[in-house]
Amino acid sequence: MSTYNQLIHEYRKLFQEKGLPPETVKAFLYELCSDRNINLYLDLDKEADEGVNILFHDGMKRIMNNEPMNYVLGYSYFYGYRFIVNDGVLIPRPETEELVGLVLSGYDEHFKDKDITVFDVGTGSGAIAIALKKEEPHLNVYASDISKEALEVAKKNAENNDCDITFFEGSMLEPFIEKGLKAQILVSNPPYIKTVETIESSVYDYEPHVALFGGSDGLKFYRQILEAADQVLSSDGLIFFEMGYDLKEPLSDLVKQYLPDAMIDVYKDINGKDRMMMIRL
Repeated sequence: MSTYNQLIHEYRKLFQEKGLPPETVKAFLYELCSDRNINLYLDLDKEADEGVNILFHDGMKRIMNNEPMNYVLGYSYFYGYRFIVNDGVLIPRPETEELVGLVLSGYDEHFKDKDITVFDVGTGSGAIAIALKKEEPHLNVYASDISKEALEVAKKNAENNDCDITFFEGSMLEPFIEKGLKAQILVSNPPYIKTVETIESSVYDYEPHVALFGGSDGLKFYRQILEAADQVLSSDGLIFFEMGYDLKEPLSDLVKQYLPDAMIDVYKDINGKDRMMMIRL
């Protein structure tokens, strides 16, 4: 049987030939080893564990077929917390970690040390809702999603992270309106890819389209949220959106249409792209 080092070299070469990122090989093997309390870096030249060897070869084939590594593993990390992911939810992105950081900063600036309510709209895996609650216990967090399958994953993630979140099934703000609930903060990373855009096959073929595409202009779900926002937000409320890098102007115009007196701030992500918007009522 091969050593861990030999496995890495074998598949790094295959990945390079296929134009895939070779660093994925070691990252995947590291996760498999960590789950079995094997220190890959100390044991690089040791014969690979039989169970790891089988899972590694199987996983490499799937990843070389463009299946995202996190779906193969069955989990992903977000804001330092571990989340179950499957093909019913999006894999949390680093840019969305920046959105969580922005929401926490907004809380500190406007509501510090107060118990307030937060709505996470279109929660998916529950990553935003759970990270916010773990980082700031003063937040009473409610989360919605139209997908029953996504909510099952989100509830399990909340349980695994020992996190008290209230989940509702329904489209956008409808569950909160139906229950007469109000919040001081509304956060959402809605589907915002335009239906005419071409995206990577690993995303298009494996991740749920209901969580990706936001209509022909990318604004479908922002529109649904903004037209009903005043029904669920307090007068001093804040809205936080993740958005497509090219949506700054059209989304700002949409906000002005529905919330003409609101203040709008746009923030760039780590790559220098317009990615987050904060709206102050």
